[in-house]
Amino acid sequence: MVGSQRSNVLFVVLDTVRKDRLGPYGYERGTTPELEEFAREATVFDSAISPAPWTLPVHASLFTGRYPSQHGADQESPYLDDTPTLAAILAASGYDTACYSSNAWITPYTGLTDGFEHQDSFFEVLPGDVLSGPLASAWQSVNDNEHLRELASKLVHLGAMAHAKLASSEGSDSKTPAVIDRTRSFIDESESEEGWFAFVNLMDAHLPYYPPEEYREEFAPGVDPDDVCQNSKEYNSGARAIDDEEWADIRSLYDAEITHMDAELGRLFAWLRESGQWEETTVIVAADHGELHGEHGLYGHEFALYDELINVPLLVKHPELEADRREDLVELLDCYHTVLNALGVDPTAVAGAIDGDVRKFDSTRSLLSSGYRAFEDASKPDIGQQTVLALEDDYAFVEYAQPVIELHHLEEKASEGGIELTENHRAYSRLRAARSVDAKYVRADLIPDEGYRLDRDPSEGTTVDPDEDERVEASERALARFERAAGGAWDDPSEADLDDADALADADDETRDRLRELGYLE
Repeated sequence: MVGSQRSNVLFVVLDTVRKDRLGPYGYERGTTPELEEFAREATVFDSAISPAPWTLPVHASLFTGRYPSQHGADQESPYLDDTPTLAAILAASGYDTACYSSNAWITPYTGLTDGFEHQDSFFEVLPGDVLSGPLASAWQSVNDNEHLRELASKLVHLGAMAHAKLASSEGSDSKTPAVIDRTRSFIDESESEEGWFAFVNLMDAHLPYYPPEEYREEFAPGVDPDDVCQNSKEYNSGARAIDDEEWADIRSLYDAEITHMDAELGRLFAWLRESGQWEETTVIVAADHGELHGEHGLYGHEFALYDELINVPLLVKHPELEADRREDLVELLDCYHTVLNALGVDPTAVAGAIDGDVRKFDSTRSLLSSGYRAFEDASKPDIGQQTVLALEDDYAFVEYAQPVIELHHLEEKASEGGIELTENHRAYSRLRAARSVDAKYVRADLIPDEGYRLDRDPSEGTTVDPDEDERVEASERALARFERAAGGAWDDPSEADLDDADALADADDETRDRLRELGYLE
């Protein structure tokens, strides 16, 4: 394995950032001068595929090296349970670990921050006791209840409250400068002989868009953020129309937010160089997922697996990687093995000190390995590796279980607009996809399946029947194999039992009192 006497990893997730809005990927509006400088000494990956289109399952995959259906962290069960994280492995191996974020899903409540010795979510939408203690335990009990496999109980409103506040100017102030400052302090104070692992998530490009004035004036002059649609569910439900001029304003605000993140990230990079730690630090910059701004008739990052959402930016700086550009297929969950490789850490050496099933290091899933994705050399192939080994081509796999909070908001906005969503609306559908470098096939349980020839139709404007195209047919065949390995295809809509009494049967008196105070129980 690669690794030095002392080495460090800085892992940065630019939440909700589209690849095509960054300079290293050809965007000419000048949004990311710092990333463009970084790209000159990094490897830029053109075909990095995220395992899901939203934060929770993606980060769980980054931290475990597993697909969403394997680690199980989703809105129906919004926590990573009994699965050792990358941070836990590194902490047990002697590394200082820290996580700084303003994303509500990356908190102790979800288990994603397990193993981070230093952490701050900078998330103050709800009182601290709402996402901790007995209420968090109750959520877990409720979501384990057999009656709630598809939709959550009234506890969903707790998350809905948070998201509603985030979708208003009230929660719009950027936490990014504080995230950068805390990360710098952590690095400066680290005394581990092994090194440090710092993970940061920057949320500015997530709705709503309220960029600092200096960046708004540069990229969206004259645009008042309160005058544009900042709630994707209003548009997706059909309750709100957006014309071309408003879309242009929304995209300009989005660009301004990206530039703000870029400047703050550049501030951290400059300090690492000045402090002499840049050369011994592996730097990974990625997005967890992208965003839709009217493409395919959608706004936000729910209810679809289009490439604007899952083909994400990924840039990696490490001595084993040349300053280069790569077009080969990469899965974002491989960052787990890449970090282990960069630090020379063997998870099995500390497995006895960590509860749960530790994912072993696999060189065929490390971006630093000359045998990357040579899955025939994997000692214990996972479900993705098993699928690829049975085929002639390489594929990445994406999973999107039915959302809960987003669906609740969509139904709410539709109701307010006097709109009744049809039973086969795409928001109710579960989705899985297999994607190669030139084709994709998406299977759904309610809406029609979708096949695309990405080499001929990168914007995915025209669906292609697998019977009419061998590359799409090969992607459908790959997906079918993956589905079998994952436990079965999502091709039949499942029925949900929404008995609220049963849903809250395991909630204790303290939890019920708290819910009653918040107005969720009578």
